Amino acid sequence: MLIAKVVGHVVATKKDELLTGFKLLTICPMESKGIYKNKVEVAIDAVGAGIGEEVLVVRGTAARLAVGSPDTPVDAAIVGIIDTIDINE
Repeated sequence: MLIAKVVGHVVATKKDELLTGFKLLTICPMESKGIYKNKVEVAIDAVGAGIGEEVLVVRGTAARLAVGSPDTPVDAAIVGIIDTIDINE
């Protein structure tokens, strides 16, 4: 599981039918305490996240299970919206 920030959304009118009804968001994974990678990825939204929110993201099989189907062609899924983060170093 990783922490990321939602930075945008993706509109795809033609996509695999198993993705129909899901929102696709662009995310930047956290690199270190409060620093986000300069890398954008796409994740399916399972919880109703919005732009600017910090979220919990799962990948692989966990992502497919998060949307309720092991056959869904998805690599990453947003499974939680973070209220606060406390990182002690």
